[in-house]
Amino acid sequence: MKRTETAAATAEAIADAPCGTKVRVRDRIFETACNLFYSQGIRSVGVDAIANEAGTNKMSFYRSFSSKDELVAEYLRDSERQFWEWWDYVVAAYPNDPRRQCEALFETQINNPCDKNMRGCAMANAAVEIREEDHPALAVVRSHKSAIRDRFRQLAREMKAHEPDVLGDALMLLMNGSIQSRLIFPGDCGPAVNVARVVKTLIDAHIGERCPAKKR
Repeated sequence: MKRTETAAATAEAIADAPCGTKVRVRDRIFETACNLFYSQGIRSVGVDAIANEAGTNKMSFYRSFSSKDELVAEYLRDSERQFWEWWDYVVAAYPNDPRRQCEALFETQINNPCDKNMRGCAMANAAVEIREEDHPALAVVRSHKSAIRDRFRQLAREMKAHEPDVLGDALMLLMNGSIQSRLIFPGDCGPAVNVARVVKTLIDAHIGERCPAKKR
């Protein structure tokens, strides 16, 4: 699910809440921060802006979160959770078929319309902005990207690829690159529209029969 869709769903839930109920301040701050971080960037959004947009104050913010850095880390953990929910849902349709699982991940990505609110991969965007090695969010980014790499390598092994680690890394690069390219090429006119075909060609090259080396 897109971050914008999550924020919209939260807004509807607030509007439809029965009389006498109240969305927790912490939840309101969190959803507001997630939306702002994704749409405007982590560095450009401060605690004051989050509190004002959420209709609360800095005192309430710090009652809910120990620091902005910790909030950024939680924002990325939530993004990670949504990503794996999407991944698991897509691959579940093709049990015991690693090739179709892999192809479906990219096909689904293409079929997801690129709207004006899409700002690429939250993890990749955060990696660009975060410079401090000890920032708690950086560990989330590295762990998440490492997990994606491991999953693609595992799919490549299950496909009996000649060089599974090479194929797995190539697939990860294609996924990351195709997502970020949609920032540059809005709509459906960029190179990402061909990524599924590229993936099929790449897999064919890695699992096809190899020609014996010519003797000199």
